[in-house]
Amino acid sequence: MKRGDTLSKIAVMHRVTLDQILEWNPQITNPDLIYPGQRIRVAPPEMEGEYEPFPGADFFQPSVSSPIIEAMGYRLIEEGCSAYADGPDSQWSEADRKSYAKWQRKLGFGGRDADGIPGRKSWERLHVPAVYE
Repeated sequence: MKRGDTLSKIAVMHRVTLDQILEWNPQITNPDLIYPGQRIRVAPPEMEGEYEPFPGADFFQPSVSSPIIEAMGYRLIEEGCSAYADGPDSQWSEADRKSYAKWQRKLGFGGRDADGIPGRKSWERLHVPAVYE
């Protein structure tokens, strides 16, 4: 977690509820008191090692910074769909969009379906590993 994060904001970003985060993180006794660098579980314990759920197309904006974006970038590289000069990082960028468009075309999508903005079908086929911040 980073400065300014709240459990509510993290819950929305990961498409889970605040109550679920509190259930999966019994060490959090005060949901209003979290710290930069603190690690929290954002999926049920039995999902560890699974894939990151589709965060929604609105997630992929220049203002978004998330380890999910970096994990996606490394998966795109593994799939031979890189448009990165220096490798991926956690900030959504034009290189991410271009790399993802390559992935969409590799899957056979075209036109607006290959615009570089992830959709549910292409995301689920990419198998981005679950990220635990």
